[in-house]
Amino acid sequence: MIEELLPGSVAVVEAHGRDALGDGVPLYPEEEAVVARAVEKRRREFRAARACARQAMEKLGVPPGPVLPGERGAPRWPDGLIGSITHCEGYCAAALVHIGDLVSLGIDAEPHDRLPEGVLDAVALPTEQTRLRALAHSHPSVHWDRLLFSAKESVYKAWFPLTGKWLDFQQADIEIDPGAAPGVPGRFRARLLVPGPVIDGHPVETFDGRWTAERGLAATAIAVPRPQGAGHV
Repeated sequence: MIEELLPGSVAVVEAHGRDALGDGVPLYPEEEAVVARAVEKRRREFRAARACARQAMEKLGVPPGPVLPGERGAPRWPDGLIGSITHCEGYCAAALVHIGDLVSLGIDAEPHDRLPEGVLDAVALPTEQTRLRALAHSHPSVHWDRLLFSAKESVYKAWFPLTGKWLDFQQADIEIDPGAAPGVPGRFRARLLVPGPVIDGHPVETFDGRWTAERGLAATAIAVPRPQGAGHV
């Protein structure tokens, strides 16, 4: 799923069903210490994500190593790599790329279902809610509220490594393109409502991403290339 949303230079490894539970996945001692007192659900997610990440490292020709959480829980990748992890019920994925190929990366997957009551008002701007209603009318087979939530998660995961700062849900205005045809990944654009990162001297004002909704999941991804000019990446 997520692999089709990202450039070919990105190594993506996904796990479905029981493989996403992390059963039997050995951890490095440093990793084991991180989740030694965690509840079993957290331990399973942690193990499954590390298994996907190690396989992605191997695909890039990098020896597997521990992936420890850094500031705000963001994964700390081996030197020369950037990446992103996502997991939800029955699914886990890791996406990694050599740092020279992209500037940042963010992926997210969510159950393709309506958001719980009250969540949309907490994460969506009034302009976004208006657009969601129009999308729901024209394309009722997609849970656009959940897709918006996923896109905001991907935006944050791409944003944080570039800035080291928190980004609130309502500090990015996301417009979703419903896609050209059934089965074809759609696109979205996130307009930052706070000053964005500066990359190679260019201030970034927007992030562009892609989305898909299939197999019971809503997934989004953002790949941030080196900017060709000022404005957006």
